[in-house]
Amino acid sequence: MDGGMEGSIGGGGSGLERLIEIGLALSAERNHDRLTERILLEAIQITNADGGTLYLRTEENTLKFVIVRTGSLKIAMGGTTGVPIPFPPVRMYNAETGAPNMNNVSAAAALTKKTITIEDAYTAEGFDFSGTKKFDQGTGYRSKSFLCIPLKNYSEEVTGVLQLINAQDQNGNVVAFSKDAQRMVEALASQAAVAIDNQQLIDAQKALMDSMIKVMAHAIDAKSPYTGGHCQRVPELTKMLATKACAATEGPFKDFELDEQQWYELHVAAWLHDIGKVTTPEFVVDKATKLQTIYDRIHEVRMRFEVLRRDAEIKMLKAIAKGKSARVERKKFKDRCVELKAQWEFIAESNLGGEFMSQDKQDKVCEIAKQRWYRHFDRKLGLCWAEGKLMEKAPPPDEGIESLLANLPEHGEAEYDLGEVTNMCIQRGTLNDDERRKINDHIVLTIDMLKEMPFPKHLKMVPEYAGGHHEKIDGTGYPNKLRGDQMSWPAKMMAIADIFEALTAADRPYKKAKTLSESLKILSFMKKDKHVDPDLFELFLRSGAYLEYAEQFLRPEQVDKVDINQYLAPPAPKQAAE
Repeated sequence: MDGGMEGSIGGGGSGLERLIEIGLALSAERNHDRLTERILLEAIQITNADGGTLYLRTEENTLKFVIVRTGSLKIAMGGTTGVPIPFPPVRMYNAETGAPNMNNVSAAAALTKKTITIEDAYTAEGFDFSGTKKFDQGTGYRSKSFLCIPLKNYSEEVTGVLQLINAQDQNGNVVAFSKDAQRMVEALASQAAVAIDNQQLIDAQKALMDSMIKVMAHAIDAKSPYTGGHCQRVPELTKMLATKACAATEGPFKDFELDEQQWYELHVAAWLHDIGKVTTPEFVVDKATKLQTIYDRIHEVRMRFEVLRRDAEIKMLKAIAKGKSARVERKKFKDRCVELKAQWEFIAESNLGGEFMSQDKQDKVCEIAKQRWYRHFDRKLGLCWAEGKLMEKAPPPDEGIESLLANLPEHGEAEYDLGEVTNMCIQRGTLNDDERRKINDHIVLTIDMLKEMPFPKHLKMVPEYAGGHHEKIDGTGYPNKLRGDQMSWPAKMMAIADIFEALTAADRPYKKAKTLSESLKILSFMKKDKHVDPDLFELFLRSGAYLEYAEQFLRPEQVDKVDINQYLAPPAPKQAAE
């Protein structure tokens, strides 16, 4: 005779109260492994079963083993145990004929959408328990009573099967599953199916969001062939630093920790930290030389040098033809060729950009630029409408004398200053002031774009994390000139990750990748100048995160020996005993 609901629960309180408690617990659980594990363990406790299995239905119409437990054999696989389940999934349909697999009890429960109760597997008819018997022979176990309950979601679709084995009475004897126990587990299964369905929906939404984030990051990287891995490498280094901070047991990070949702928040922010670059023109992002726009205008300048050389040769030949000394004129021409060659090499070298261009070199550019060449043809012909509008302030369209390098009126009318002399005199790197402002604007646009996104509460810090990677500890960064005490640790971590990735990246056209030692030296200067957080820089070194990243992402020739002790703060002196 059935013992009643209350007796089947194994604890105080009514069965209804227990189900309510379980339902609330299941609805609050966000971890998939813990959720499925709890469902099975609650069902085992309610029925006082020795073990059980939770299957989830796959898109291929198989029942995948998710959790396996057998108390008397101390078997615990799947879920939070981390122990893999070696059993193949149960097919709901025959692979060759497509016929329903009614021989397997769990498959039959899923196909019929009905609970199946078996008092003794060894005497049951209609089901194939050969695998169960083989397991028993190998372990000395005796599988007897079974209870298989399909898990059905809101749409009455079967999403899995809950299978329990060997119900036990108060004396530990194996008995059949009671009707009351069955009803209780069916009620639990209904709640479990909804919880699993909700969890799968959340997981699917998260997977969709992750894929969209990565698609956007890949699009930014694909836009520039020279920064193709930046949006992928910065998240990796940021998470490395965060992991080291969480592992710290002393110092400024001893209390730093991130829960599961905060880790995801950091993950999203790191992948989206440069989303604003989607609006930055490629020829600005990829500007490898000072005269580069959509193409490198150094080719035009070289052709003008060719014209000057040819003019010098024509001048020599005309002079000789008029009776002047051939020896003298050839000497003048040779000297002019040497001069032009030296000037061209200087201009070509200056076009590459560097760490710093002195005022003397800028003056030399201006002096070379003054040289004239004669243009015979109308330079306003063959232009598109927009470029034609830019040239409305240009000199008359016919013949004219032009400078070797010039800042023409149309150069200043464009969105960016295209003046040849202006760009050739850039002091550092290859970007002029307009282009640098445009590059810097990407972080403003990143913040604006992220603020427009309706992030849920647990992702509310994404704009702050992603938008702070160009701020500096002393408040001289951009766009908001935040000081260190106004920034979160994740934002500061992303700032170091962004700088270190840029220093060591081997895919930039405008600079050579720096070695590990060179990059850490630069970072140490930035720490002294209060541009990056000193505690994070210390953690970056002491934890070995710099080397882990280098071994994973840097070229072998970049990973040189580094003595990090020269950058570390000396240990604090120990207090003398009183």
